[in-house]
Amino acid sequence: MEQQRAELQTGKLSCPICLDLLKEPVTTSCGHSYCRTCISNHWDAEKDNYIYTCPQCREKFIRKPDLKKSTMLAELVEELKKNRLQDDPDDQRFAAAEDVACDFCTERKLKAFKSCLNCVASYCEKHLQPHHESAALKRHKLVDPSKKIKEMICSRHDEVMKMFCRTDQQCICIFCSMEEHKDHNTVSAAVERTEKQRELQESLADIYKNIQDREKDVELLKEKEKTINLSADQTVEHSEQMFTELIRLLHIRSSELEKEVRSKQQTEVSAVRALQEKLEQEISELKKRDAELQQLSHTEDHIQFVLSYSSLSALSVSTHSSIIHRGPGSCFEEVTAAVLELREHLHKVLMEDWTKVCHTVERVDVLPLEPKTRAGFLKYSQEITLDPNTAHRYLRLSEGNRKVTLMEEDQLHPDHPDRFTEWVQVLSRESLTGRCYWEVEWRGGGVCVSITYKSISRAGRGEECFFGANNKSWMLFCSPKSYTFIHNNIESPVSGPQSSRIGVYVDHTAGILSFYSVSETMTLLHRVITTFTEPLHAGVSVSYYGDNAKLCKL
Repeated sequence: MEQQRAELQTGKLSCPICLDLLKEPVTTSCGHSYCRTCISNHWDAEKDNYIYTCPQCREKFIRKPDLKKSTMLAELVEELKKNRLQDDPDDQRFAAAEDVACDFCTERKLKAFKSCLNCVASYCEKHLQPHHESAALKRHKLVDPSKKIKEMICSRHDEVMKMFCRTDQQCICIFCSMEEHKDHNTVSAAVERTEKQRELQESLADIYKNIQDREKDVELLKEKEKTINLSADQTVEHSEQMFTELIRLLHIRSSELEKEVRSKQQTEVSAVRALQEKLEQEISELKKRDAELQQLSHTEDHIQFVLSYSSLSALSVSTHSSIIHRGPGSCFEEVTAAVLELREHLHKVLMEDWTKVCHTVERVDVLPLEPKTRAGFLKYSQEITLDPNTAHRYLRLSEGNRKVTLMEEDQLHPDHPDRFTEWVQVLSRESLTGRCYWEVEWRGGGVCVSITYKSISRAGRGEECFFGANNKSWMLFCSPKSYTFIHNNIESPVSGPQSSRIGVYVDHTAGILSFYSVSETMTLLHRVITTFTEPLHAGVSVSYYGDNAKLCKL
């Protein structure tokens, strides 16, 4: 009830001309109220007739009436605006920045309910009402609200663009199709939509397949990551165990050697001490005899001297030592030398074998890099043939659809939606996923070696159809004197040895595309790092009659 009362009040305070709340309300002598601007503009349009009328009651005035501000209505309008803001300051009926706003709301704009292609304007439900009531306006074309409605109108003829020119790949109006586009391949926008919808569905199917493939790849990579981590952890653990065992063995051998040396030390020291005691005893006996002999030498009695000397001379003592003297500290020199030799041997073995271990770690390659040799590339070689359904009508395919030649006469290929209609190009039958390598042997004045998405346009001479002139294809142009790489219509000169054979390497997952000059050696000409979002196809284009290119058997 409260809402109905508010709507009724709004209706009474609305201008009959703009249908919005009165703005600077004025009242005519016949008693009807309008916005000052609305009624002034209305009467300005009638001034040539010298008669002014009230838009509601149609009362006529010979002179333009004086307009006076209606103070009471102005106060009621302001109060209604304040109440509306207080009751619902965030009313969802009003247009936000991202919404399409009504072009005819003079105050706070409401969301547009429809856009009119004839008026090139958008209307809320209230301001759209005349389109439902007026017989003339009912014939207007109403569409869902759009901020790009002006882009749907032909700037030249001010008409709705309902046609599509396939030759120029642009939307046009009916008058354009009869004038500057009269000799072009034109269809209705609905027919083009149907064709594009088919391509869209194919693209969606390809994208869906790519998403599934990538999701599978992601899962495989997750498993691969787990495998890498588990294998690395196990390797480190086993290595630690083996090195610990080696260290323990070294400690055992060190302890055993210590025991052997100490045992030998004890044996040799005991022998030395026993010999030392024996020698000390001999020294004592020799000193005793020396004293006796000294005493005898002083005896004056000759008989006693002779008798005593005979008994003393019978004592015999060895006069030769049994000890072989060595230099100091040389007892275990050979043992030290043997241990040193062992250390040098172990050091040498560890260093040599450690290098092997490190090289083994370096060879661990879960996601291999681009090959370095032709033999490495050949591991990824793929048998590729050309698709006759895509070949331009002047291209002749031969040698099992591996060779393409530009001819001077039409080859009378049957019509096919996949065929290039204007550019002399052809695609491979096989799609390229994962890692692929192939070689193209070319002859003539100019050949394009390309890769492209399947969704590249085929009909017309637009850039969207030509290899390298769009974001769906990558092309290396080969001439007898130079190379040029082209992508998205940006040309880059390429230096490198001239060769009649070009190698192409693609890693779809890693986003790598490389072109090589192939002769006795392989020389990188150009490499692209990007993200491929669709399956790829090999492409070939020839420039002059008689030029040819062949996909080599590898």
